Amino acid sequence: MKELEYPFDSAYLLKKKKSIKRQLLSDGSTRIKKKIAVLGGSTTNDIINMLELFLLNFGIEPSFYESEYNRYWQDAVFGNEELDSFAPDLIFIHTSNRNILKYPSMTDSKEQTDALFANQMQHFETMWQKVEERYHCPVIQNNFEQPFFRLMGNRDAYDHRGRVNFINRLNTAFADYAASHESFYINDINYVSACYGLDKWSDPSFWHLYKYAMCVPAIPDFAFNLAAIIKSVFGKNKKSLVLDLDNTLWGGVVGDDGVDGIEIGQETHMGQVYSEFQKYLGLVRDTGVMLTVCSKNDEENALAGLNHPEGSLKPDDFIMIKANWDNKDRNIEAIATGLNIGQDALVFLDDNPAERSIVSAQLPLVAVPEMERPEDYIKTVDRSRFFEITAFSSDDLKRNEMYKENAVRAAQQAQFSDYGEYLKSLEMVGVIDDFLPIYLPRITQLTNKSNQFNLTTKRFTTAEMEQVFADDSYIRLYGRLADKFGDNGIVSVVIGKINGEALDIELWLMSCRVLKRDMEYAMLDNLCEKALERGLKVLKGYYYPTAKNKMVKELYGDFGFTKISEDEEGNTVWELELSGYTPKNKYITVERNQES
Repeated sequence: MKELEYPFDSAYLLKKKKSIKRQLLSDGSTRIKKKIAVLGGSTTNDIINMLELFLLNFGIEPSFYESEYNRYWQDAVFGNEELDSFAPDLIFIHTSNRNILKYPSMTDSKEQTDALFANQMQHFETMWQKVEERYHCPVIQNNFEQPFFRLMGNRDAYDHRGRVNFINRLNTAFADYAASHESFYINDINYVSACYGLDKWSDPSFWHLYKYAMCVPAIPDFAFNLAAIIKSVFGKNKKSLVLDLDNTLWGGVVGDDGVDGIEIGQETHMGQVYSEFQKYLGLVRDTGVMLTVCSKNDEENALAGLNHPEGSLKPDDFIMIKANWDNKDRNIEAIATGLNIGQDALVFLDDNPAERSIVSAQLPLVAVPEMERPEDYIKTVDRSRFFEITAFSSDDLKRNEMYKENAVRAAQQAQFSDYGEYLKSLEMVGVIDDFLPIYLPRITQLTNKSNQFNLTTKRFTTAEMEQVFADDSYIRLYGRLADKFGDNGIVSVVIGKINGEALDIELWLMSCRVLKRDMEYAMLDNLCEKALERGLKVLKGYYYPTAKNKMVKELYGDFGFTKISEDEEGNTVWELELSGYTPKNKYITVERNQES
């Protein structure tokens, strides 16, 4: 919904929140359902209302537990029957500098200030540890906005008694805790309040009248930032930028002005603006976001523009380049198909409002932000939080290269009339084995990203995955796949729970990058082998349909399982007798990990 995309009208959202919610709930979208506990050190009702709208727009249907006013610490540390029975999927702790227990005074020594700091950190760390022990779910914690007065002026930032100094120390300690604890995330209200304007954000009247930690008009900005973290945790990030060229990556029209006539570089102020935007996009690419081009241009002119000596983005930085005179919505459809990702994973950037309008109308799942002033391009993309990072692995660094290698594979496939001969030519080697601790973050990340090849749609937090890893009643397999073109990284995960003489397959997923390359058979062969080693006789598979995983509806049937039940919603249960099982993988050489 456009009204909920950056830059949004906060006053409109606050006024129309009920009607917007009704529109969202009646739009027919398929959303994942999540339970979110909000433990507040101040009033949270309007925060929850705004958060709900943004989450619904991100494809998440939330239900909420809301603590009583300023009961955040008691609920977190001691729990209560209502919160325990709610069993949250995620806990958000909403505190602000109003909840700091005690600030240093002018008579405090350095040692006393340090003791005060240690006591404040102990207050929060005790709470975080209790939450982890009791609820085993992701936790989002606000850091602190700056104080709205500086008693010592600029000295407040470096004197041990200064409130600015004290808050900065706490924010650094919070950041250190987040860096060393998986599934613990910081909602950076220090940054958000600065962007909004600290004087307006901290208007004391909203605290004294309503016990709001910020001014009410700032609540949508706050909630949007928080919702971006939550949608990332639950795998709702975008994956790729689709970029126009003329007046988007450079100033001017390369076909009319020629390569020498476009604005990019240090010679003009607008050339500098476009150079800065290209450099920003290069940084976005380095986080694992895939860059593609969709431009109405002759391909020769598009490539010439991308090879401009002052440009920082070159043709090799893009996985796909669609430069032709076809309608852009058709080219964007082709890009989604070529990358094997959903249209809802794409963000289209174009300076032309007519092109934006057409793409929005024809491809409503594609995000199309307003790109008005080139000077604001970076802010528009960055503040929209399309690519919020809550987990980052080595595979993210290599994602662009992996997709490029897939394009080479596709080109080679076209040279073979026999698909089996093509698979042989890839010289594939797979590593399939039990989980390793070093891979748990990537495995968890994959469970929250894979949609098309995810039979049960089950998602795991890091804490839940660590529990599975430590439990001997599970059989766990991860799979890596490499071939002569490169390493695809970890592409498949299977988790089965031992139930008597049967193994219940709770999770089976695979990255769409490696579909139909025998990896699914290699995983099945190894799963059967592990199950037989444990004395099991039957595999039980489950398929729960979603809007995105229809392609694997009959996977268990293809594996040789027998369907034993199906309900009116299409949920199916399958069984495979392990006695006499014949391996099915023909084309992948399978190895164990070196630490086995």
